[in-house]
Amino acid sequence: MPQDPTERRVVVTGVPRRSLPHSRLRPGGRHPHRSGHHRPRTEIDEQTTLGHTYVRSLMRSQLRAALAVFAVLVLLVAPLPLVFAAMPDGAGLEWAVLGFGIYPPLVLLARWHVRRAERNEQDLVRLVEDR
Repeated sequence: MPQDPTERRVVVTGVPRRSLPHSRLRPGGRHPHRSGHHRPRTEIDEQTTLGHTYVRSLMRSQLRAALAVFAVLVLLVAPLPLVFAAMPDGAGLEWAVLGFGIYPPLVLLARWHVRRAERNEQDLVRLVEDR
């Protein structure tokens, strides 16, 4: 009885995804030695304690930047009602401050926050990619 071609076993071989130096290969040449040093990307991908520490570090630095922006925003906007209440005849000044005076600092604050967040992420990427 002939063997069905769909049930035939096939051996698939190919180039390894990561080439390792010969010094790290076992005598059989098949498996790398397990070293105590893991790459940060592997730690993050495998969600180990160290990987969790890397991610928490990024989250903390992002939170610090956000809290700094929030503090500056509060210091910039919160006193405005008190200033406007102190000037009863400054209706035109109120609209000028709200319409034109407040937006340039807000835009600068937003630009700073975006740059800081991107820098934090780039620092983590540099650490993970071992650059």
